[in-house]
Amino acid sequence: MNLKLLFLVPALGLSAAIALFLPCRAPAGGMPPTSGYTVLAPIRNGNLTVFPVVAAHSFDTREFLTLDEGLRSGEVIVTESGSVQPLIRRRPRVSQDGAQVNQLVLVNNSKRPLILLAGEIVTGGKQDRVIGKDRIVPAESDPVDLGVFCVEPGRWVGSSDRFGVGEKAGGTVAAMMAAPNVRAKAMADKDQQKVWSEVGKTSRAMAETAAEAAPAIRGTSSYARVMNNEEVKQRVDSVAEPVQRNYQSLMQQLRNQNAVGVVVAVNGQIVWADTFASTNLLEKYWPKLARSYAAEALVSRAKGGEVEVRRAQEFVNQMDGRHETVDSEPGLYRHTEIAGDGFRAFELTSLLPKTGFDLHVAKMAE
Repeated sequence: MNLKLLFLVPALGLSAAIALFLPCRAPAGGMPPTSGYTVLAPIRNGNLTVFPVVAAHSFDTREFLTLDEGLRSGEVIVTESGSVQPLIRRRPRVSQDGAQVNQLVLVNNSKRPLILLAGEIVTGGKQDRVIGKDRIVPAESDPVDLGVFCVEPGRWVGSSDRFGVGEKAGGTVAAMMAAPNVRAKAMADKDQQKVWSEVGKTSRAMAETAAEAAPAIRGTSSYARVMNNEEVKQRVDSVAEPVQRNYQSLMQQLRNQNAVGVVVAVNGQIVWADTFASTNLLEKYWPKLARSYAAEALVSRAKGGEVEVRRAQEFVNQMDGRHETVDSEPGLYRHTEIAGDGFRAFELTSLLPKTGFDLHVAKMAE
């Protein structure tokens, strides 16, 4: 359904408005949901199409902490690798010896396990970075290497080595997720130069889209500053907000159906899918995911038709790959990368007691 109808919400009232955009349950075209996921009718705004995904099963994810929650509470500390003092919680640690471009250290001082998602951007310190791989950090952890890529190649100075909320922490943390085009270079290519190249392409495309912001954008190498430019934010919000505005009511309505994710298409081409273990976890990430998809839509120049529900269902069903790479921390998590025909998928599976389920699955079209 076209989201222009959503501007009728104040006149129609909440119940009538929900009836306008609540998708039907059955997928079109008779494609069976062999993956355990069912794709619903799409929400469209401009060249961005988002298909809600519901799951056959949902899991209890309340014990998990997100990065945004941990940084805001101060229980999670992110710092340059040369600045953290070694902790002795379970075993002696060797002190870090100098900041490096692709090294940040995180300490989880909370009593809850922490989820890190590839594509989350941390701002501050000597450079802004993007997390390169999904993982779980245990409660009350020793310092761990985050595994990041730089998304700000032109700066290597900072008033503080600390990443956090507010000026006293030496920086700010925006609820920001890199657009799929940047996420892909970090997650699949794992190549710093390709990440920098994609950041540059995004900055140039945003300068063309937001003409008034062009001088400021061309004057910075920071992905975060480009995306936080006022004109760029307005343009991203014009795409994201109609989708995001509905998410709370839509998720509430689909809670009993286990709304857990989305399939994303731009200009008639499926580009990405994110699914989570629960509606609650999706809700926590949804605002910044919606803006990341909108940013992708803004910089895309391709033209295409509308994507059918059947194609989106096929995309989430297809998970058999030619090659799998598994990285595991026993008793904590398993990370599986699947390379298939025309796609790459990444599964984060919790191995903590009473879990054993996929916390997050990201899938990109290739």
